[in-house]
Amino acid sequence: MTDTASSRDHSDPFWVRVRAALNARRPERQPAYGKAAIARSIGIRPKLGSIIEEEMARGWQSAAGRHVSLSLLVVEIDRFQDYFTAYGKDAADDCTRAIMGAIGKALPRDTDRCLPMGASGFVVVLPDLPALMARAMAARIAENVRHLGLAHKESHLGIVTISQGLAVTNPRGNYDRRFFEAGAEALKKAQRKGMGRLEGIDLRPALERKRKAA
Repeated sequence: MTDTASSRDHSDPFWVRVRAALNARRPERQPAYGKAAIARSIGIRPKLGSIIEEEMARGWQSAAGRHVSLSLLVVEIDRFQDYFTAYGKDAADDCTRAIMGAIGKALPRDTDRCLPMGASGFVVVLPDLPALMARAMAARIAENVRHLGLAHKESHLGIVTISQGLAVTNPRGNYDRRFFEAGAEALKKAQRKGMGRLEGIDLRPALERKRKAA
């Protein structure tokens, strides 16, 4: 995993969805696969943004209070818009539920939760889960999704896959939203490289250098 997030283009539709998830703002108009689907995809259900933010803050405070690391997994179904267009709303909803179930089966603790982020995204906050264990968990999630065998005729892989972004930090002080952005940027990096990939950003080395220099 790299030390820091790469630069971002905040006009990218992906970052529009991220800002909507964090702030639960009214969605921007975009050409896509239907108004209802877009409302779910980037507009987020009422209060969903605040639920994610609360989970992020709770995980941050838990890790900071115990002086342990915090891992964050941001997941998105690959080519979900194409899936929606090809199979329709009901199938897309079933796909989302199946993926959420596959993620849930891989979570290591009863207290870990998979939170939906729009129609095709998910967030998992993991206090006190080392980076290597978080990567192993992400691999299990990807395997669970492949085992579902959900057909996706618009994907060259032929089945539904997910991209995942993993961020790791050692929290100190109050919750910093930039940590979520690091996880989202890792996801975006995975998506740029193809489908069914995992990319990670480890913020700890940079933070340690900064603390030593202070």
